[in-house]
Amino acid sequence: MDGGKDVSPRISWSNFPKETKSFVVTMYDPNAPTQSGFWHWAVKDISANIDTLEENAGAINSQKLPENAVAMPMDARMNQYVGAAPSKGDAPHPYHITVTALDVEVLDISPESTPAFMNFNMIGHELARGFKIVYAKL
Repeated sequence: MDGGKDVSPRISWSNFPKETKSFVVTMYDPNAPTQSGFWHWAVKDISANIDTLEENAGAINSQKLPENAVAMPMDARMNQYVGAAPSKGDAPHPYHITVTALDVEVLDISPESTPAFMNFNMIGHELARGFKIVYAKL
């Protein structure tokens, strides 16, 4: 993952429960210089028959985002992926890329909701969750 570039990485997943009806993919930096970290990307309503998001699927109005998937506004309130960008001189930050399998086809929240609110509303619908931590710096 290149720090400072707004090109989302290719993400793929497998071994999810057969009851899965949709996925949510997020990227979060808990070490951002705020009290609440920083959400870099959030996509909901990814169909259960999808197991990959291609590189740069997080571009604004990307044609690589699966049909019916919804790019949620991340912490800068843009509906796109914003790349890793820790402050110069900072130690590498851990970026948590998470895929969550849900028991609903559509997570019933406003498409303008924050990633934190989306995660709150996933409670009770989560079937499985996998994550990878990637470190990046400028």
